[in-house]
Amino acid sequence: MSLENEIMLKLKDAMKAKDESALRGLRAIKAALLLLKTSGVENITPEDEIKMLQKMVKQRQDALDIFTQQNRADLAQKEAEEIKIIEQFLPQQLSAEALTAALKEIIQTVGAAGPGDLGKVMGIASKQLAGKADGKRISEATKALLTA
Repeated sequence: MSLENEIMLKLKDAMKAKDESALRGLRAIKAALLLLKTSGVENITPEDEIKMLQKMVKQRQDALDIFTQQNRADLAQKEAEEIKIIEQFLPQQLSAEALTAALKEIIQTVGAAGPGDLGKVMGIASKQLAGKADGKRISEATKALLTA
């Protein structure tokens, strides 16, 4: 089932249940999909959808951090609820241990020796782990492994 069809089904269920937080999150995804379609992309791939969803989560996480710093618990709660809804449509994220193991394998394959090889490792890791881990997590773990 395509993401758009899945969103529409969940949107109907949320409307029936009168679940405001689910409605907000699902409507945001639907709007982002519509923008992606009208932006000139002819065939939207599942990878494009994952990137879009990750971007949405990152935007809301940034807003959540700001609202938390400004002691706006009401707005922070709304962002957290939307993050939870959007993350339902993302693939399962790698644990810290699995991420480290995957990065060690990539480092060994590339033959990276130190921090100077970060670019080589990140290029491959970003492609292989797309959708499974946030770029920031990949970068931090790679730096830690290369400097150790």
